[in-house]
Amino acid sequence: MPDIQELFKEAWSHALAGVNAAEQEAEKVFERLADAAGLSPEDVRRHARDFGERLTAQRRELERAIDEGVKRAAVRLRVPTRGDLDAIERRVAELSTRVEQLAREREAGRPAGERPERGQGEA
Repeated sequence: MPDIQELFKEAWSHALAGVNAAEQEAEKVFERLADAAGLSPEDVRRHARDFGERLTAQRRELERAIDEGVKRAAVRLRVPTRGDLDAIERRVAELSTRVEQLAREREAGRPAGERPERGQGEA
């Protein structure tokens, strides 16, 4: 099993690849703008809008890749999920309630776990 440092290096590598792709795309756009000095303002705006959309898409892909890398690392390290923690919290609450109930029954003189007979101690 790879260690955490290797897993984060892998995630960081994916992140850098995404950033490099975005930088290369930016260079292409600026070269096109520089070569096309005769473009109309509308053309420049359109290229800028397209560029912004591509950068946004690449940023989302980068975020997704990082999220997936972190999730894989958490699974490999057996880090509990929010759902796991919520389930444990519910179970502890149920057990606490049961322990309190057993303590009350014991104080009332009944052996722990014994149910009161019908009509006794029931509301």
